[in-house]
Amino acid sequence: MERSDPIYELLSRVKTIAVVGLSDSPLRPSHGVSAYMQSQGYRIIPVNPQITEALGENSYPSLLDVPEKIDLVDVFRRPEYVDEIVEQAIQLKIPAIWLQEDVVNERAAERARKAGVFVVMDRCILKEHRARFG
Repeated sequence: MERSDPIYELLSRVKTIAVVGLSDSPLRPSHGVSAYMQSQGYRIIPVNPQITEALGENSYPSLLDVPEKIDLVDVFRRPEYVDEIVEQAIQLKIPAIWLQEDVVNERAAERARKAGVFVVMDRCILKEHRARFG
């Protein structure tokens, strides 16, 4: 397979994923997806002002409060909240943003791309990881 696969390349180089909207409830998709990514060796940083921790990691109220380098922002929030998340990601010079299935905000995605951010929109990171890494 010679064709370049930007998602494969992204998931190969990413180490730390900040998950915006990560729930501490095992019943929520954000929790299951993040637990899977954590089991695959990624460091998960919860970003949710409503909780103090999830998956054994401290939670932060916003991306701007995370004290370490973030390689990817995975977004489990409704589309209307994406603009602010994109603004913070651009400010922090985070190289990539992943908007989960049904999270579509073309304007914010375009803004991120113009700022040099790699954007994946309306795709599930768990499904895409599984498809590529089994």
